[in-house]
Amino acid sequence: MSQDKIKWVCVFKSNSRFEAEAVQGNLESSDIPCVLINKQDSSYLSFGYVEIHVPDSYQVIAENLLNDSIQQN
Repeated sequence: MSQDKIKWVCVFKSNSRFEAEAVQGNLESSDIPCVLINKQDSSYLSFGYVEIHVPDSYQVIAENLLNDSIQQN
């Protein structure tokens, strides 16, 4: 039995967890499934990134939403 696997793509990357959580909240409030992946060093939080990933079928929608929110600011 084969299962359909979801391919996740990164649509946002930041070294600020707060900023990434805000983006995650915006995507979730628009009914876009997403996950936050913390790739920061646990000892030195200034090294590494926090990424937001969405299913590849939502990539264009998520990127458009993020670009619109950047242009509004």
